[in-house]
Amino acid sequence: MKIKAALLAAGLSVAFFHGPASAQSPADLNDLEIAHVAYTADNIDIRYAHLALAISQNPEIREFAQTMIRDHTAVNEQALALLAELNADPQDNFLSQTLMENADKLIDEMSQLRGAAFDKRYAENELAYHKAVNDLVENTFIPNIDNEQVRALFEAGLQIFKAHEGHATMMVAKVK
Repeated sequence: MKIKAALLAAGLSVAFFHGPASAQSPADLNDLEIAHVAYTADNIDIRYAHLALAISQNPEIREFAQTMIRDHTAVNEQALALLAELNADPQDNFLSQTLMENADKLIDEMSQLRGAAFDKRYAENELAYHKAVNDLVENTFIPNIDNEQVRALFEAGLQIFKAHEGHATMMVAKVK
């Protein structure tokens, strides 16, 4: 089980750090590109949560999914408000595109599962996804964000998403 989770995390790391050969590094993204990656990552987790609500009958999975929708939607609304205040638009980039491609594949895979198999896969994915995104935000994005307001929003969001990671850890233990 731990090997499978490690492989999942490794696969997500590939999604974050490997794009086309000509692509730049996540550390080279500008604030507007970083904003697009964050918005995309939030929307992906919202999609995963809607899938969980459509498939799972497990009350804990469903509660977690509802929390993901609520929290990620709230952060995205704050981000869009800040971008409007700054009169700026997020910029699509290699990392946002890679995240979307990988999410589409994962949603196709998970949509075929039912019952305990779905719950386990969803929980493991949520844990791996939050670990990977939190690491990227904390260690790559925040140190490279130039705008103080954008940095503050990312720092606040990171605290919420670290709590999600902790909740996902407990969820994985319960569905094994």
